[in-house]
Amino acid sequence: MNNLIKDSALVVYYYKNNIYSINALIGALETDNYFDDINIYFITKKDKLINGLKDIIKKHRIVIVGVSFFTTQLWEIYDLISTLRNKYNDQAIYIAGGSHPTGDPLGVLKLGFDFVVVGEGEETLRELLKKVEIDSAFETVKGLAFINDSNEYIFTGKRIPINLNDYHPFPLKNQRFGAIEITRGCPYVCYFCQTPYISGTKPRHRSIKSICRYVKILKNYYGDNTDIRFITPNAFSYGSMDGKVLNLNKLEELLRKIREIIGKKSRIFLGTFPSEVRPEHVTDETLALVSKYANNDNITIGAQSGSQSILDLCHREHSIQDIYNAVDLTLRSNLKINVDFIFGLPGETPEDVKLTIQMMKDLVKKGARVHAHSFIPLPQTPFAKVPVSLIKDIYKKEIKTLISRGFAFGNWKKQERLAIKIAKYMKTMKLT
Repeated sequence: MNNLIKDSALVVYYYKNNIYSINALIGALETDNYFDDINIYFITKKDKLINGLKDIIKKHRIVIVGVSFFTTQLWEIYDLISTLRNKYNDQAIYIAGGSHPTGDPLGVLKLGFDFVVVGEGEETLRELLKKVEIDSAFETVKGLAFINDSNEYIFTGKRIPINLNDYHPFPLKNQRFGAIEITRGCPYVCYFCQTPYISGTKPRHRSIKSICRYVKILKNYYGDNTDIRFITPNAFSYGSMDGKVLNLNKLEELLRKIREIIGKKSRIFLGTFPSEVRPEHVTDETLALVSKYANNDNITIGAQSGSQSILDLCHREHSIQDIYNAVDLTLRSNLKINVDFIFGLPGETPEDVKLTIQMMKDLVKKGARVHAHSFIPLPQTPFAKVPVSLIKDIYKKEIKTLISRGFAFGNWKKQERLAIKIAKYMKTMKLT
């Protein structure tokens, strides 16, 4: 038994928007016997974390607070870490990870965090926690950013991408079950998206054997009420060597074996949250797999714009026609379809806006639903520091009409307000 680790506590902010990343990290800790005796606290509410940390600190020699967050949560996390620092000072060690900290490590350290895990965290977190035990040699931990004793910013360098098969997709011992990550990495490098910059452009797939192991665990736990959901940048790309040319034999083998395990009463969801589908990958063959093996009555595709020039500017690598084809094929297969659009993409002209609105009208007339988003500049992406302006009135008028008729949904209003704040932060690197 490791007495040091037994006296330590890892407190994770288990907020609903960040549970998938936390699940992966705790799952990774559970694959290392060193952490068998560590005390892990999953705290779901901000006030419970702020007030409950006092008792946790009393019980343990070392307390580490782990927070994963998106750029859209920046001000919320700033308020949280400021409150914790003011209340507990240096009685705990604060670690940040996730998409925003990876893209803006120095900025996140300035918020009040002691360490930032940059990129994939499975191996970095394990090594960091071991170093915390002896309070030394943090420079040897790849994928880590911190301010050293000389007040210098240190980044230890990128870590080699992990093999998903080596780690649990969610905690087994601590039983926080959820979606199974089957693929990591995206080859498309869309200019508004952080995914390829965090996970790389070469897809890495969890093996069917590994996936089925966790499906069996879920089945044993939930019985006939088992739901299988996947985390992947593109739901139809499983097994593909490059993420672009589909491997439908591999995808069907996966779905068939999962169905054999869970039986007819449990459910598989493919092409829905938390993963969507590329428009050009919607074919009669892929839709047939959804109809044959999955239980969802809809899929979600990313269109983003109705203007080919904007799609090209964003490096989307699909055409306007691909979007129309995807909608037509899906509806013909008796499935519903949700289509993502991003309002206010960089470089958008009045003509581009008109084209996007016309496409939304066309798709709604066919039977699709519009999922509306506002463009948000994200760190580390090519669009990180582009100017952001208020959404055009013509967009607002059209989307409000579609929402009132039940043909559109989305948090675009909240995203618009956040986008203005985030753009200012990305330019000045100041929160106030």
